[in-house]
Amino acid sequence: MNHNTSKTKEMQGTVLIIDDEKKICSLLARIIELEGFQVFQASTGKEGLKILKMEEILVVLSDVKLPDYNGVELVAEIKKINPVIEVINLTAFGTIADGVKAMRNGAFDYITKGDDNDKIIPLVYKAIDKAKLNARVFELEKRIVKKYNFEAILGKSTAIKVAISLAQKVAATNTTVLLLGETGTGKEVFAQAIHYEGPRKLKPFVAVNCSGFNSELLESELFGYKAGAFTGAAKDKKGLLEEANNGTIFLDEIGEMSLDLQAKLLRVLENQTYIKVGDTQTSQVNVRIIAATNRDLKTEAEAGRFRLDLFYRLSIFSIELPPLTQRREDILPIAMHYLTEFTAKVNKPDFSIDKEFGKLLTSYNWKGNIRELKNVMERVVILADDNLITSNLLPYEFHNQTTAADPMNMQTVERQHIIKVLQFTKGNKTETARLLGIGLTTLYRKIEEYHIES
Repeated sequence: MNHNTSKTKEMQGTVLIIDDEKKICSLLARIIELEGFQVFQASTGKEGLKILKMEEILVVLSDVKLPDYNGVELVAEIKKINPVIEVINLTAFGTIADGVKAMRNGAFDYITKGDDNDKIIPLVYKAIDKAKLNARVFELEKRIVKKYNFEAILGKSTAIKVAISLAQKVAATNTTVLLLGETGTGKEVFAQAIHYEGPRKLKPFVAVNCSGFNSELLESELFGYKAGAFTGAAKDKKGLLEEANNGTIFLDEIGEMSLDLQAKLLRVLENQTYIKVGDTQTSQVNVRIIAATNRDLKTEAEAGRFRLDLFYRLSIFSIELPPLTQRREDILPIAMHYLTEFTAKVNKPDFSIDKEFGKLLTSYNWKGNIRELKNVMERVVILADDNLITSNLLPYEFHNQTTAADPMNMQTVERQHIIKVLQFTKGNKTETARLLGIGLTTLYRKIEEYHIES
């Protein structure tokens, strides 16, 4: 085995040559080393695979005829060790069949020895560039999987652990999943975790909110359309199902979907086929469906507002996500997580919270669940002037829990809170209304009612 360890060569990249003809192997190694690459040599496939397990190789040049391996078959073995590596097959007598098989196994190229010597160096450079790109993509994919896996789901309560356990079991399959729960309980977060820890994790994850479109628009978004299907359809358009092909499509608020569209979705679930708007041909798709709703779909189906057959197809595996009121021990840890996240975003020093603030958070009836808690913590971080987060930074409805019997006290808290937010936004009414979570006209009414100078 022969290699050079200079820093320049390490920067260029690493190449492994596998060839049992030692003179050819050494000559090729010398040529490649002169280009600034670190080169390893092996005379058998077995020896080459051993080196690959010990060294960070980017490109392999492998002879097709080896004592112990067919070099074309070896490509698949190399890819199993590290899918980032690019392989160039070298052969004395090239055949079209071998070339096709090598490329199918994942080879970067397949060239004939002798005639193509002048092509090897440019080809190595291209293969190195491709391998480096592969490595960056692979690292990015790992980060995405880590970001959206089950460890990203916040909370340690028994209720959330039960939901996570069920989701982990179904993630490994291609089974359709129905996520149930109140608004803001993290249904999309669960859908992402199921996808990114499942067999389709390196394929697309496409999310669509069914309540965000009318029936006609949702159909064209989901299924796509052919040019001329309707006014304005100048050219063919891919639907979200096609975009999600081989991956997962997440249908949020599926209870809002029209009955007519539900029938078309049922066809996708039954045989993975659909028809684009304005088309006469059937399109095929391979997609996993995860749906979510805050409605009781069985009750909706019995009332004729949802197809019962679709409900049964969707609910093969249902998971109920608990609201924050059923996992109050998770509220403070989740709040602290978002406190840290938003503190880093606005570049403020670390905060701590006082007991009253924590007490109001845990006793509050979180109708918007985690989404509402996240929004509240973002607002608190923006408004905080000191390192200690106190209860006066919370919206007035939190104080209403304990001051409902004293309307004057509640009004005082509300007035102070509005003044604080106005000061932060430098009098910007639109931004103040957004942070307070109220309409602009409501804000103006309260400014007048409380005689707030603005």
